[in-house]
Amino acid sequence: MSASPPPRTRKIPVIVLAGFLGSGKTTLLNHLLRHRAGNRIGVIVNDFGSIEIDAMAVAGQVGSTVSLGGGCLCCAVDVSELDTYLETLTRPAARLDVIVIEASGLAEPQELVRMILASDNPHILYGGLVEVVDAAEFGATRERHPEIDRHLAVADLVVLNKTDRAGEAERERVREAVAATGSVAAVIPATYGRIDPELLFDPALRPDGEEKARQLTFEDLYLEERARETGEEHEGHLHAAYESVDFTSDVPMDPRRLMEFLDSRPGGLYRIKGYVDFGTGDTDHAYAVHAVGRFLRFTPRAWTRGEPRLTRLVLIGSAIDAQALRKELEGCRAPGEPGPETAQDAAHERSMWGVLRYVQQPGDDAQA
Repeated sequence: MSASPPPRTRKIPVIVLAGFLGSGKTTLLNHLLRHRAGNRIGVIVNDFGSIEIDAMAVAGQVGSTVSLGGGCLCCAVDVSELDTYLETLTRPAARLDVIVIEASGLAEPQELVRMILASDNPHILYGGLVEVVDAAEFGATRERHPEIDRHLAVADLVVLNKTDRAGEAERERVREAVAATGSVAAVIPATYGRIDPELLFDPALRPDGEEKARQLTFEDLYLEERARETGEEHEGHLHAAYESVDFTSDVPMDPRRLMEFLDSRPGGLYRIKGYVDFGTGDTDHAYAVHAVGRFLRFTPRAWTRGEPRLTRLVLIGSAIDAQALRKELEGCRAPGEPGPETAQDAAHERSMWGVLRYVQQPGDDAQA
């Protein structure tokens, strides 16, 4: 009897949070810690100039972070130190669901991404580069730091922060600047760094039932107090900044067609998650899909007894065409179960397995 992999085998996404000084990175991070969707978040503060200030601001969120002593969570300067801290945060005892690296305001975010992708830690997964932009000060920031164009070009998600202080014309200039870099990143407007956490990570699922009956956490108390002060029952309106598209198919997917879709996925499509059934291509395994920005990974896992053989995907992004995406995915369905009866079928089967073998290689992360 096949069994689902134990929860600990799930890889922990590592998200890089970047942006120039004053863009609102720490404000956004604190917002995530207060609205963490039940997740346990570990934080690495990579700040070379004001580590004590930023680390203390983050560490103040009681019960939402892991402290490595002295009030400072950690400071990663090079790849060897980053690996050390990631090793600490991915230990089973930490029981973390997500790790966020808050980059220095003067850091090169692509270097942090490179470090994560080059890490030998088997418990982590790249969770995306989020670039925070001050919409009201974008022009001035660009004059002081022209390298911001380079940062935008490699971002997976751009958070257009402080939109309450910028007119629509200014917001559009920022969007045009992002597009001019060649970036296909989703652009999400925000005020005070308030974005929906589900853009970055999934709500935590606790199979052991520990979340069903528990004491009130700091997050619970904070949300209750905020609701009383503002009259808001929740911040559900945050989801309006993005769209989520569900796709389910009981017909197996064709590997080559699906890879072509994933390689050419449209701009604004930030995350793809779920499982794929490749039918007779591999009757023993479902394939977990994890895509964020340009990053793409397939991971096989055994079907469990009685589990329906379905493809189930969720696509998340901004300004995406839900109907067009569903139509494209429908076109990725296998036209029929391939068999080795003819030379043509056998050749198709070999080419299909070439695709699957490529995306299965340990540590071999296909990037679109």
